[in-house]
Amino acid sequence: MTLLKMLRDGLTDEGIARKLGVSIRTVRRLMADLLKRLNAQSRFQAGMEAVRLGWL
Repeated sequence: MTLLKMLRDGLTDEGIARKLGVSIRTVRRLMADLLKRLNAQSRFQAGMEAVRLGWL
């Protein structure tokens, strides 16, 4: 949920990594997992799917 909210707020991978205190690689791995869970091909599509599911 935290990752989705940060994406919604427009943060970049680098910004998310800084706020979470993790590496950019970790953020990208988390993002890939999120896209897979939402069956999305892009961040935008992931956001739309998250809204549709009531996650955001």
